[in-house]
Amino acid sequence: MVSVTIFAFRCKAAIRFGATHFISKIAFTFLLTLQPAMANDADDDVFVLAFGDSLTQGYGLPASDGFTPQLQAWLHAQGRNITVINGGVSGDTTAGGAGRIDWSLTDEIDAVIVALGGNDALRGLPVNAARSNLDSILNTIQARNIPVILVGIHAPDNFGATYADEFDAMYVELAKARNVALFTDFLQGIIETGDRQMILRTYLQADALHPNAEGVKLIVARMGPEILRMLTSAQ
Repeated sequence: MVSVTIFAFRCKAAIRFGATHFISKIAFTFLLTLQPAMANDADDDVFVLAFGDSLTQGYGLPASDGFTPQLQAWLHAQGRNITVINGGVSGDTTAGGAGRIDWSLTDEIDAVIVALGGNDALRGLPVNAARSNLDSILNTIQARNIPVILVGIHAPDNFGATYADEFDAMYVELAKARNVALFTDFLQGIIETGDRQMILRTYLQADALHPNAEGVKLIVARMGPEILRMLTSAQ
């Protein structure tokens, strides 16, 4: 599978989704409060929290080229006046997400994109633990009656086919159990190009782990309609 191949060569790289980077609770709260992605209208009345790791945070990219600003621009282009708040923390795992979701849900949040698990998979952390952490995150969000979409990511085959299959199935099982929208793979927009060498050359940064601006553009174009559908259904 192309998706497995992509993860295989990513796992050989030195950087793990920005695992050397850490954002403290205080710094993240400041980011969450003061820096919504490219907020451009005082009358924006829909706020979406993009809650994830370095893929969400925009690791290695100028502020305007990351996932959250590009997603917001895409939503604006669809005629939707929506602010996307950057809730990505480089290197974060599902355990880290479970520990910060409660205070990340500030009063203005209208919907949440949960995109965590990549670092768990790269480190071969137990699937049951990742499932429990994600379930806790979803439970916290749903307890506040906030719409949510769960975004998965395919596991590498470095830890065996059984691990990869169980990890991938985890997102489907959670989405069904929690009755939430599911987008199966954050990187789907890149993976669907199908050409490994072109992906490396055209859509990834030099670390072979993180998408460049053009890669993010493909990711947003593929994921955006599902996010819009979740928001529309919630309304």
